[in-house]
Amino acid sequence: MTAALLIERAAYRLEVAEHGRSASLTTATGEQLATLRLLAAVDRVGVPDETLAVSPPRLVGDTLTVERRSTAWARAGLTCACHDDRLELRAWVEGEGRITDAHLLAGRSLLPGQTDGYLPSGSRFRTLFSPSPSGALPPVRPEPAGAVLGVLGDGEAGRQHWLFTPPPLFLALSTAAREEEAAEWTGLWVTAPVDELSFVQLRYDAAAGGFGIRLEYEGHTEVEGAFATPTLVLAPGLADPFAGLERYRRDVVERGHAPAEEAVSRGQSPGHVPAGEGPAWWRAPIFCGWGAQCNLARGGPGIAADFATQEAYTRFLEELEREGLVPGTITIDDKWQEHYGTNAPDTSKWPDLRGFVDGCHARGQRVLLWWKAWDAEGLPPEHCITNPDGVPVAFDPSNPAAAEQLRGVISGLLAADGLDADGLKIDFTARTPSGHALARHGRGWGIALLHRLLEIVYGAAKAAKPDALIVTHTPHPAFVDVTDMIRLNDMLGVDAEGTLPSVVPQMRFRADVVRAVCPGLPIDTDDWSVPDLATWRDYLAAKLDIGVPALYYSTHVDATGEAFEHEDYAALRRAWNEWEAQGSTPRR
Repeated sequence: MTAALLIERAAYRLEVAEHGRSASLTTATGEQLATLRLLAAVDRVGVPDETLAVSPPRLVGDTLTVERRSTAWARAGLTCACHDDRLELRAWVEGEGRITDAHLLAGRSLLPGQTDGYLPSGSRFRTLFSPSPSGALPPVRPEPAGAVLGVLGDGEAGRQHWLFTPPPLFLALSTAAREEEAAEWTGLWVTAPVDELSFVQLRYDAAAGGFGIRLEYEGHTEVEGAFATPTLVLAPGLADPFAGLERYRRDVVERGHAPAEEAVSRGQSPGHVPAGEGPAWWRAPIFCGWGAQCNLARGGPGIAADFATQEAYTRFLEELEREGLVPGTITIDDKWQEHYGTNAPDTSKWPDLRGFVDGCHARGQRVLLWWKAWDAEGLPPEHCITNPDGVPVAFDPSNPAAAEQLRGVISGLLAADGLDADGLKIDFTARTPSGHALARHGRGWGIALLHRLLEIVYGAAKAAKPDALIVTHTPHPAFVDVTDMIRLNDMLGVDAEGTLPSVVPQMRFRADVVRAVCPGLPIDTDDWSVPDLATWRDYLAAKLDIGVPALYYSTHVDATGEAFEHEDYAALRRAWNEWEAQGSTPRR
């Protein structure tokens, strides 16, 4: 490759080819990292973006610009800001259309002699770190395994990246074959104001010796004149992935793309609570009945949701109290409500939910209600995102009328003249709507639309009850203004690829990610689903290092049906007492 430009910085060297289509990236000591493709492809509905010509690269100050002729846009190009410690790349286009996918560090060429289809960047990377728990894939994995970061996923094969939605939009890469051999890492992250994160997923698409970044917009981001992608940062020379995560968070905050800790308020109403200064009850031990519900359903005719009843929860608490265990917070889990969308209590299960809440308050306990994000059950179609048949598939937070209806629902759950509950456990954020043909009322999609949904819920909750506790599994720096606590989410057991890592390392890893990117937020340790009683005992001992101890069972673990023994209750009492003695904060 003949170099037209040589850009030398403290952390790297960038040799830009004379033709402007690629650049060689090396460390400051000369180790080859990647051959970066200085093309891009911003596909629009009906027209894939292909490059017809590339202008000579231009360097003005620290900014490299490569303009190209596109089959999809009137003008197109890429800028690369070359700072001392990082590269910042953005693809831009001018014209009109709805974006389907944006490919960065990759593109398609129709140049004479270069009609080779999709062209990824080349790389020497062999190891990849992802902060998003992903099925049987370990956090540090062979680079060709790739990664997906976003707001979609479930337990199905190939989609098991739903536990953090969204996770940090950060990856780390090393040329070493194994983690323990990596002397340094290259951070790769994407950042923009949260309203501009209108894609459902970021994919690290790995190929043999190559890679590209794909942002999936699904045709819901409209260009009317000009558009630039979020900033893609490449930062060589990181000591390790967690140092990279902390740097990613600092970078996002410094750009104003996420609130600084000291600027975050726990809601906008009078009496809001600054981040990290929540009321003491937020950090009291939590009892969530989901595991106990699952145990009642084990081997029986019903499903776990059938046992979200007033009778069952009264019994769960009595069973614990007989053993000297009085949790500070009780979470009533799926499905206490008649319809997920309207969230009115199912009176056949909860004849007096307000009375139950009042009884807990009289004993000095608080109550959280499990709230299922996105579900359209019971809602009118006009308040929903719909498929081409007009069938509701998800709540539509872009609809002002729907947003106002949701504010009323949340107020009814938390206000003193409603159910008077004390907060929400928000689940299923991975059900963020996805699909090119879906129809919504207003703008916004993907990560941005999820943030809008939580913004509505969070604001209404704080207006109804300023110290309401909102628990989510959204450890992205831009989401700290719509959550008070991060839940580590479900433990994973076995899937088609084999046995996953043991529970305690899984949960310690997730907690480390949360602390790196949301350092002001307390952590809900979760407790479901442990594979057996022995594992539950191991995790109980580790919770005091991690966060707020959560208990999901009252008498048995559901996976095996093993009953708690006398010593298990004694261990719980000791753990909860020790948690209080250490100031209700992790001891690490």
